[in-house]
Formats: sequence, C-alpha cells, structure tokens
Amino acid sequence: MVGQLRRAEAAGVALGNAFFFTVTVAAMGVVFGMDPIVSQALGAGEGARARAALRSGLRLAAILSVPVTLILALAPLFLGAFGVEPESSRHAAHFLWARAPSAIPFLAVMALRSYLQGRTFTRPLVVGVIVANVVNFFANGLLIFGDAALVDLGLPAIGAPALGVTGAAVASGLSSIAQLLVIYAGLRRLGPAPGEGDESVPLRKIVSIGMPIGLTLLAEVGAFSLAGVLAARIGPTAASGHQVAITLASLTFTVAMGIANATSVRVGQAVGRGDAAAARRSGVAGFTASTLYMSAAAVLFLLFPTELASIMSDRPEVLASAVPLLAIAAAFQLFDGAQVVGAGALRGIGQTRFIQHVNVFGYYALGLPVSLVLAFGFDMAERGLWWGLCVGLAFVAFVLLWRFLSASRGTIARV
Repeated sequence: MVGQLRRAEAAGVALGNAFFFTVTVAAMGVVFGMDPIVSQALGAGEGARARAALRSGLRLAAILSVPVTLILALAPLFLGAFGVEPESSRHAAHFLWARAPSAIPFLAVMALRSYLQGRTFTRPLVVGVIVANVVNFFANGLLIFGDAALVDLGLPAIGAPALGVTGAAVASGLSSIAQLLVIYAGLRRLGPAPGEGDESVPLRKIVSIGMPIGLTLLAEVGAFSLAGVLAARIGPTAASGHQVAITLASLTFTVAMGIANATSVRVGQAVGRGDAAAARRSGVAGFTASTLYMSAAAVLFLLFPTELASIMSDRPEVLASAVPLLAIAAAFQLFDGAQVVGAGALRGIGQTRFIQHVNVFGYYALGLPVSLVLAFGFDMAERGLWWGLCVGLAFVAFVLLWRFLSASRGTIARV
C-alpha cells in the first residue's frame, strides 16, 4: 500500500522500518532469554517458576521499551549523517515518531510468545498474527489514504484524512496492539502451568541469557544489511536481484525458524527433566527436520528459479540478476536451516554466549570478507556476495552442530 505513495514517501517508510526492526530486534533477543528458563522449568514440572519467568519477562519488556522508544524517536536527528535525501529523511522521521510507541506491545508479544511456546500452546500466536494482518490491512487503507479508500470500495466518505506515512505507522501500531490482545486472551484461557518451584526469576538472569541472543540477532541483521548495501554499490540491478533472492530465501527460512523454536523448547524441557539423552534426540530431530525441509526448498530453487523470481519482479534485467542467485541459495538454504536450528538447540541448553561468538566470527571475520574478495576482487559481483554469505553460514552451521553434539553427551546443567 505504501508503494502507491510518492517515491520519497515510500523510501521514508522503508528507511523507518529498517531502523525500527534493527533497534527492536536487539531488545527482542534480550526478552528471548526467557526461552530456556521457561522450557526447562516446565520440563521439571515447576510451573510456578515458569510463571515467575513470564512476569519477569513482561517487566523486562516494559523496561526495555523505554530506551527503544527513545532511540527510535531520536533516530531521525541522525538520518542526515547517513546521506539520506532531505525529503525521504523527513518522511522517515514522521514514520518513526508515529511508530515508536508500538515498541511496547511488540516486546510484550515477544514475552508472551516465549511462555506460550514453552507451554507448547502456539495457536494463539498463529491467530494473533492473522488478526494483526487483517487489522493492518484495513487500518492501512483508511489511515494512509483516508476517504479515498472508502470511496474506492463504494462506501460513503466519513471525513477521514489521508495521513500517508504517518497512517502506515499508526496502522502498524494498532496491529501490534490487536496481536497482543489476542495472545493475552489465549493465555487467560490456557490457565496457569501446574507445579511449584522457585517463584523468583531475577531480571538479570533473563538479561544474562538474552543479551547474547540480542547481539546475535543484531549481528545477523547487520551482516545481511551490509550485503544489501554492497549489492547497491555494484548497481541498482544487482541490488534488485539481491532483494528478490533474499526475499524468497527469507520466506523459506521462516519454516526452519519455526523448527528451531520447537527444537529449543523440546531440548529445554528434556534438560529440565534431567534427561540428556532426550535433549540430544530432540536436537538431532530438529537438525533432521530442518535439513529435509530445506533440501526440498533447495530443489525448488534449482528447478524453478525463473518462475520463483518472476513472482517478485517482471523486469528482465532483475530476473537475469536474481536467477543465478537462487542457484546459490540452494546451498545457502541447507546451511541457513542448520545454523538456526543449532542456535535453537543450544538456546534450549542455555549456551547463548557461544552462539553469539560463533555468529560474529562467521559473518564478520569469514563471510563478509569472502564476499568482498569474490564480489570486487574476482569481479563476481552479486554472485560473489552470496557465495561469501554461504561460506559464513556453513561455518556457523557446522560449529553449532558440533557444539550441540558435544554439550549433549553428558549431564546438562539447568540455567
């Protein structure tokens, strides 16, 4: 819908969204420090401890939302330093100022997600996302275009103003609130987890586990953002081809991420029961499921690259750039799926700092340098960027798999 606005407005929303996601993803990772605490407590039959983790997680989300909102509100002051043209910068500022308050419901949703996921009660999460998208769709139409959207649908005008980029930001905030309400209603219907246990989970406990997760997510976002910037330096066609390929790869990655979250829960529950063998089996099952799924996705990328890329763009020059990247994405898929499941399995154990170190090294000491050498030293352009990312992902995947198999051989201590 924003694409129907002027170019500067669309660019402002894209830039504002990038800032919002970059800032909130780090805070989201910190909240995810709840994951092993909740799943291990539930595996041990300590429902009271799991509920205490939820209360602490919600408090942490509320605390983190303050600096996140402040950073988002102040970010427009520094857009000029990045060379953003004034008109796009102005629209990005309007978007961020209207979007910043939605960090509060967004982070609260992440805390509830961790708890419900640990309870293996994920239906409210699915329903919440569906409701959020429906609310976002209708709110976008009304708030971005005002009465014009109603008239297009054959409805009478009500005097609604066209708010443009500000309306898009407000609509996103309303969708986050709707998602939070649906998930909270699901939590109320579920009832408290049975069992006793320590009813005090300090915030610092969640932060110590979650901070490396937040830094890991920030490192991943930064690495792929830098790859996009490098693709743009090669040229607009390379940037467009990169965007098509990364969008398709990201779509298939979401299923692997779901498998990783399930793996984290199952491993954590087994650790809580004191069953290291079950934790190992759960981790291996996660790797197997991800590899099978990503192998199927890789086959599709190899067999139908033109058809898949055509879904995203009909420009011949963009397709000529994107199609070769999808062949590389076939290998990319396998390693990407394995590394996210490896991170999930180790998160279930509680070894989040190791994940952070491996990801930072894999992306910044290995993947991106190889990308630079291949893309600009060997004139492989965007193909070189993708082979470099593939090398970094392969390193991370193999190291995380090795670490999990090593850590799950003997007794696993709870966090």
